[in-house]
Amino acid sequence: QVQLVESGGGLVQAGGSLRLSCSASGRTFSTYAMGWFRQPPGKEREFVAIISWNSVTIYYADSVKARFTISRDNAKNMVYLQMNSLKSEDTAVYYCAASDRPWYIGLAESDFASWGQGTQVTVSS
Repeated sequence: QVQLVESGGGLVQAGGSLRLSCSASGRTFSTYAMGWFRQPPGKEREFVAIISWNSVTIYYADSVKARFTISRDNAKNMVYLQMNSLKSEDTAVYYCAASDRPWYIGLAESDFASWGQGTQVTVSS
């Protein structure tokens, strides 16, 4: 498995921006899809975005389209989530996740084998 560590969370005003980072170590990073999920207070964890191993295929949840951008740097074993125009409903713990098999891209939580510890994002209105 791969070990994942998120960073970059914090408190931001509505309309502001944050950039989350996820550092990966362990197994080969460059052949696995990477995703971001979030868990709002009192709610289930939900899909946010996913990027394929070669950055060609990217999907976003409808709620974050045109505001969030996922990217990766395979040379640095890093994946990022740029979050712009933040809203109070974006408040959540954000998790980085690695796919459970190489070359595959799936959006369900069950498609991911490794998870970070999460980073808190709080958007004040």
